[in-house]
Amino acid sequence: MSERPEEPNKASDAESLLPIDEHIEEGHDAEGRKVRHRGIYLLPNLFTTANLFAGFYSIINSMSAQAALSAGDSANASKYFAFAAIAIFVAMVLDGLDGRVARMTNTQSAFGAEYDSLSDMVAFGVAPALLAFGWALGDMGKVGWMVAFIYVAGAALRLARFNTQVGTADKRYFIGLASPAAAGVVAGIVWAFSDYGIQGSKMSFLVALMVAAAGMLMVSNIKYNSFKELDLKGRVPFVAILAVVLVFAVVFSDPPRILLLVFLAYAASGPVQYLLRLRRHKNAE
Repeated sequence: MSERPEEPNKASDAESLLPIDEHIEEGHDAEGRKVRHRGIYLLPNLFTTANLFAGFYSIINSMSAQAALSAGDSANASKYFAFAAIAIFVAMVLDGLDGRVARMTNTQSAFGAEYDSLSDMVAFGVAPALLAFGWALGDMGKVGWMVAFIYVAGAALRLARFNTQVGTADKRYFIGLASPAAAGVVAGIVWAFSDYGIQGSKMSFLVALMVAAAGMLMVSNIKYNSFKELDLKGRVPFVAILAVVLVFAVVFSDPPRILLLVFLAYAASGPVQYLLRLRRHKNAE
C-alpha cells in the first residue's frame, strides 16, 4: 500500500525527463472560474502550420531565383519568383481559414493567437521583403535592403499592435493596412511583371516606392474595412453564389494581374476614405 502513492510521482518524474514539455494554458470556464488546459487544439494550428510552411516555401523559391539570376538563367529565375509569389497568396488563404475554423469550432486559444502572429511574420513580413529584394531591390544596394527592412519592421510592428488591441479594437476595421494585404501588393507586383518576363532591375525605383509605402501603411492609423461582419454561416440569396462563381472566373482568367489590382485597390481604399472623411469634417466646420 505504501507504493501506490508514489506512482503519480514516478509518472511526473518520467514526464519531466521528456525533452519537450507539455503546454499548459490558463483560462476561464462559462462561470468565470479559472481553469487550466493541457495541450493545444490541432485543427486550427494545422492551418497555421501550413501558412508558416507556405511562407518558408516562398523564401526558398526567392533564394533559388537569386541563384538562377546569378547563373544568368533568367527563365528559371522568373519561374521561381512566380512560385514564391504564389506561395504568399496561398498563405493568405490558409491564414484566413485558421481563424475562421477556430471561431466556428470554438477552439480559440492564446497559444493559437501567438502562433498565428509568428507565422504571419514569416509569410507576410519576411517572405515578401525577400521576394521584392531578390527581384528588384537588390540592384539598389544599401537603399534596397533598407527599403526591405522598412517593410519587415512595419509588418512586425503591425502584428504587435494588433495583438495588443484584440480585445479593444472595433472588429469592423483594421487600424493600418493588414499584413496579408500588404504582402498581396508586393507579391502581386512581382508575379504580374515577372510573368511577362520583365526584370525587376528595370523598375527598381517604382518597386521601392511601393514596398516602402506598404510598410508605412501597416503602421499608420488609417482604418481599413476588415469584412469580419460578413456572415458566412447564414442563408443568402441564390444570386450570391452566382456572384461568387463570377468572382472566381474573373480572378482565374488572369490571376497575377487581377490579384494585383484587387490588393492595390484595397491598399488605396484606406487613404482615399481617410481623405474623404477629412474633407467632410472640414466642410462640417
